[in-house]
Amino acid sequence: MNFPPERKEQLLTLLGHRFEKFPERHPNIRWSAVRKRLENNEIKLWSLNQMEETGGEPDVIGYKKETDQYIFCDCSSESPKGRRSVCYDQEALDSRKEHKPKNSAVAMAAEMGIKLLSQEDYFYLQQLGNFDNKTSSWLITPEDIRNLGGAIFGDRRFGHVFIYHNGAESYYGARGFRGLLEV
Repeated sequence: MNFPPERKEQLLTLLGHRFEKFPERHPNIRWSAVRKRLENNEIKLWSLNQMEETGGEPDVIGYKKETDQYIFCDCSSESPKGRRSVCYDQEALDSRKEHKPKNSAVAMAAEMGIKLLSQEDYFYLQQLGNFDNKTSSWLITPEDIRNLGGAIFGDRRFGHVFIYHNGAESYYGARGFRGLLEV
């Protein structure tokens, strides 16, 4: 993976500005510590760049003491534009006979080196701001629901966060997915 030095510096500067703009997302975390962790990790930088280029606006939302990792999450106000109109996973994509979307949320996340948010992650993110007021985001679906052909997604409507279900093969222009990356 060859990450151009000029893009690396642009991305680090952009992430630093976003970090400073939204201090409520990461109290007690210093950008200098996060930046130091990122500077020599081209794989994680590449993933963050993918998050940024698809409209995710990644930012630090926490720190896991037990694993000594900073947690980045897509913090765009709506589900990232470059990751919408996708069904849930490959099985769902394969099941569509016509009008197939170009990709699935699970496959795109894997290609980007990130993971989909769980319900717990999504509720936590929503405590940091108001996200998905006009869109929705696929979430990691429990196996028992997926085995029955369903998948779950979340959004914020009427001042509340909701988790819903849909057929995993469904896709909509306003539904995408948000990702997490631990660094």
